[in-house]
Amino acid sequence: MVTLILSLVMIINILLSAVFLFFERRDIGYTWAWLMIFYFIPILGFIVYLFLGRNLKKKNFYGLSAEERNSLKLIVENQLVTLKEQRKENNPLLMKYADLIQLNLTSSNAILTNDNEIFIFDDGQEKFDSLFADIKEAKKEINIQYYIIQPDSLGKKLRDELTIKAKEGVKVRVLYDEIGSKKLSLKFFRELISAGGEVEVFFPSLIRPLNFRMNNRNHRKLCIIDGEIAYIGGFNLGNEYLGMDKKFGYWRDTHFKMHGDAVNHIQGRFILDWKHASKSDQVSYEQFSFNTAKLDGSSPVQIVSSGPNSQVEHLKNMYIKLIVNAKKSVYIQTPYFIPDSTFMDACKIALLSGVDLRIMIPNKPDHPFVYWATWAYAGELLDYGAKILLYDNGFLHAKTIVVDEEVASVGTMNIDSRSFRLNFEVNAIVYDERVAKQLQELFHQDSQLSTELTSDRYRNRSLIIKFKEGISRLLSPIL
Repeated sequence: MVTLILSLVMIINILLSAVFLFFERRDIGYTWAWLMIFYFIPILGFIVYLFLGRNLKKKNFYGLSAEERNSLKLIVENQLVTLKEQRKENNPLLMKYADLIQLNLTSSNAILTNDNEIFIFDDGQEKFDSLFADIKEAKKEINIQYYIIQPDSLGKKLRDELTIKAKEGVKVRVLYDEIGSKKLSLKFFRELISAGGEVEVFFPSLIRPLNFRMNNRNHRKLCIIDGEIAYIGGFNLGNEYLGMDKKFGYWRDTHFKMHGDAVNHIQGRFILDWKHASKSDQVSYEQFSFNTAKLDGSSPVQIVSSGPNSQVEHLKNMYIKLIVNAKKSVYIQTPYFIPDSTFMDACKIALLSGVDLRIMIPNKPDHPFVYWATWAYAGELLDYGAKILLYDNGFLHAKTIVVDEEVASVGTMNIDSRSFRLNFEVNAIVYDERVAKQLQELFHQDSQLSTELTSDRYRNRSLIIKFKEGISRLLSPIL
């Protein structure tokens, strides 16, 4: 009887594995990682897969109408024509990066806007002081989207300020991720909702803590006020992002505040997520505020998004394009560095071509497996001449890349498989030397608070660390 049961279990396990292998077209490394789990944890492994590994339905995920899809297609086609004309104009930077602009445009429908003004925040207190000041001045609409909203003093302050604005007649919408904001519930927003505010949850659980979409997180952090101001970047909302968590200490992150036409495209990104979360056919663009006035800003910007609803890894491809096209330097800040083989190859090609590639990562873990996998991949690049910096002044959470002091990107994407293909992410890429040099200067300032991971130090790491790296790297496709 025992033999029969074991045989039946193995047959079922093989069938389930076959379904995964042949009917879901996945990255080979990701596939093998899951097949190992199926093999070593029969049946139970497939149950885990139901929660952590299933593909999303990709066709028209956001439920756009045929009219909306055709309208977007026409806008993209018109800008492609405009882009070719700009190559003939006296705009050297846009001419130089025309192929990157076209990649983002054709891949992610990321429209290029030219009249933007950008402010950079690298400190949580400054960022949230500015955000709350803008919320107080809101006249028509406040749209907030965070991966994490903590129900702590900062979260309560946001809720209370939004409630005041809702009572004043301002339209308030809050969207948060169910898994990221696991300590939160709709009860927290009861007074805001009573005042007319709206709150939605992205991929809510049927029964907590069971969530069949826990592996697909909406990692975006956006705020749009009156259709005129937008915030985008790495800061979530909670006391730890003010440096008040003893475990992490000072929280080093990067965030943009933007004025200009790019705000409309950040608004459009929010609307799509809001429409999906609300599951309402009544949501229309006419219900939201858009800026129609042209501003004096001079920063060209594209808002590039990516997610598991697409077969194409838009943001990863953008980063790879930036790296392989670099002529002098690539400066990267990321809390996690667990790239796939294509990203690693791009880094190696740049290094072998003489590009100064510097990667800054935190010198303390928030997730142990992720931390040691990061060491493994960063250490491999040392042999090619990369400069790896370990940030010591608290926790580094910034997601930035600066290339040749000319073009830079700030947003929500980490350099790992989760951000590449599992999470919903969004970045702003800026074609402006002033912004790029500001971000590179921040990198240099952070370098003074960092320790360099040298080849000698890495080679002399203990056997225990090597073991941790080996296990973590093996699991890296599904971390």
